[in-house]
Amino acid sequence: MAYFFCRLIPPRPDFAQTMSDAERAAMQAHVAYWTGQTAPLIFGPVGDPKGPWGLGIFEAENEAALQDLLTKDPAITAGIGARYESLPMLRAVVRDSLKTPA
Repeated sequence: MAYFFCRLIPPRPDFAQTMSDAERAAMQAHVAYWTGQTAPLIFGPVGDPKGPWGLGIFEAENEAALQDLLTKDPAITAGIGARYESLPMLRAVVRDSLKTPA
C-alpha cells in the first residue's frame, strides 16, 4: 500500500462562505463519499487564512487506484470547479507504528 497527501482546491477562495445550494449539496455528498471509503486515514477542511481547502491523507494500492477514487468524488463529478492536487508520501509514520512492543 502507498500513502498520499491530497489537497482539494475549491473553485474560489471564499467558497466555504459563499456556496450555492448546489455546491453545498455537492460538498455534503463529498463528505458522505469519503466517509464510506476505506482509503482516507484523515480528511477535513483546513482553516487557511488565504481561504479554506480540503486535506486528505489516503492509503491506496497505487497512484492509479487513488486517482480512480478522486475522479469519483462528488466534489469533482458535480462540476463545481473543485480540483485535486495529490502527492505520494515518500514515507508514512503511523502513530501505532511508533509504539514499542511491551
